[in-house]
Formats: sequence, structure tokens, C-alpha cells
Amino acid sequence: SADILSTVGYDSIIQHLNNGRKNCKEFEEFLKERAAVEERYGKDLLSLSRKKPCGQSETNTLKRALEVFKQQVDSVAQCHIQLAQSLREEARKMEEFREKQKLQRKKTELVMDAVHKQKSLQFKKTMDAKKNYEQKCRDKDEAEQAVSRSANLVNPKQQEKLFVKLATSKTAVEDSDKAYMLHISTLDKVREEWQSEHIKACEAFEAQECERINFFRNALWLHVNQLSQQCVTSDEHPSCMRISTPPRRMQSHQERLQGLIWQGEDPSQFLKPHQMILITLWLMTTVCSISNINETRAFSGK
Repeated sequence: SADILSTVGYDSIIQHLNNGRKNCKEFEEFLKERAAVEERYGKDLLSLSRKKPCGQSETNTLKRALEVFKQQVDSVAQCHIQLAQSLREEARKMEEFREKQKLQRKKTELVMDAVHKQKSLQFKKTMDAKKNYEQKCRDKDEAEQAVSRSANLVNPKQQEKLFVKLATSKTAVEDSDKAYMLHISTLDKVREEWQSEHIKACEAFEAQECERINFFRNALWLHVNQLSQQCVTSDEHPSCMRISTPPRRMQSHQERLQGLIWQGEDPSQFLKPHQMILITLWLMTTVCSISNINETRAFSGK
């Protein structure tokens, strides 16, 4: 800008830094809210695991499997609570980083505000000196015109007063001119000082913005890694549950069925529906296998 008092460039830099600080604040608030969600979910899951009954009357391996199931649900809940703590810690670090940068910026901004104010004040003084000089020049011109018009006057006292006024106005012009030039020189020095401080401020703000971008990027990367680790951990617990509940061997049902048949008992009176289904499937598979073997032998005999 051609305006010596313009701060358009500086204002744009400050606005950019304010936007960056706002982005960090928004991410910090996101982490806090996500931590609250994780903690609430973890506590609800923990309460469900510890207070809600789940197959209390079961026995043997299924009972042990349910116990492992409840333990794994408890572990998943604890993982979510730990994740909430980690997210709050990251939010705290982001807040500390923002405050640190805020203090650093404030020092630079105070210096820039001072030189801005000094430049504005000196510019005002220079403009006032200019107005005063221009007024003294007009006074001198009027005095010269008055002397010219009084050339035919006979009264020497009046002519003397006009000449004195002219001389005074010329002296005033010279003094105001010196003062004006002095203010111009001072304004130029103030401008150079402002320019020097402006360069320093730009370098400081650039370094600060680079630091902010790196910190923000690392914080986001860490957050994603935490979520990824949470997914892995959450997937490991169901795997432990599956391992703890292996399917019962069909042979145990076969042996029990044979024992009941040999005793002349009705299996449906002693076995549960799902056990009967498994035994029925086993019988069907066995019959099909025997039929296939007989057909193969008959074909070979031919």
C-alpha cells in the first residue's frame, strides 16, 4: 500500500496466525469431547460387565467361557477408559502449546504495536509541521502584497510596520521550514525502524507458524495411531473369547447317545434341544458316509 500508515500486510499475517490458533483450539476441544465419549462408553460397558448377569446358571466349559467373556468385556471397557485418559493428556499438551505460542506472539506484537504507534504519532507531527509551514508561507505572501500596495503611502510609520511584519513572516517561514524538514527526517528514521521490526516480526511469526504446523501434524498423527491401537486391542479381546469357547467334540455326544440307547432310554428326555440337533446332524452324516462306502464297494465288485 502507498499509505505510509497502512498495516494491511501485518494485519493479514496476524489474521492467519489467529486462524491457526483457532484450529488448534478446535482440535483440542475435539480431543476433550472424544475423551468424554470414550470414558462414558468405557464406564457404561464396565458397569454392564460387572452388574448385569450373563448366564449365571451355566456349568462346565460354557460357564468358563462366559467368565472369560465377562473378563474380556471388562478389559475392553478399561481400554476405552485408558484411551480417554490419553486423549485428555494430548489435549492438555495442545493447550500448553497454544499458551506458549500466545506468550511468544504477545512479545512480538507489543513491539510492533509500539512502532506502529510511534510511526503514526510522528506522521501526525510531520503533517502538522507541514500545515504550519504552508500557513507561514501564505502569511509571508500576504505581507509582501501589503508592502507592494503601500509603496505610494506617505506615512512612514505604516510602511515600517509592514516591513517589520514582512521580515517577521520571512523568519517564521524559515523556522517552520526547518521544523518541517526535521520532522520529515525523524519520520524517515521511524519508518526505517518500523521496517526493521516488521522484518523481525515476520521471521518470528514464520518460525512460529512452522512450529505450529509440525506440532499439529504430529498431534493428529499420534491421535490416529491411538485410535488404530484401540482398534487392534478391541479386536484381540473377541479373539480371546473365541479361543475360550471351542466347539465340543461330537464324539462326546456320540458316547452319551450310545449309553442312553444301550440303557433303553429316550435320548430326548435327557438331552437339550441343541444337543439333539448336533446328534441328528451326526447321524445323518454317518448314514450318508456309510451309503457312499457301500456304493463304492458295489461299484468295485462289478
